Amino acid sequence: MNPVRNDKVMFYTYVLQSQKDGRLYTGYSNNLRKRVKEHNEGSAGYTKGRGPYILIYYEACIDEQDSRSREKYLKSGKGKRYLKSRLKRFLFRTV
Repeated sequence: MNPVRNDKVMFYTYVLQSQKDGRLYTGYSNNLRKRVKEHNEGSAGYTKGRGPYILIYYEACIDEQDSRSREKYLKSGKGKRYLKSRLKRFLFRTV
């Protein structure tokens, strides 16, 4: 999950869900697999001790600023509503 586009690394905005308490965590990274692994190994500060985590949503962005902006939006009230609606529709279709 780290393709290169036009000689640039892609960035990802992602949402993890704790399998321990169901809480969501939103972040961004240029190496999604590595970052999820870090969360699950407990080497990421904020999520330490709340794992294991599953990746439930991600978006690819062309540059870091887009990814940071998307992360900020998804953490806002409007963004949380968008995400909830998006995940509800997705999870409904997979059941």
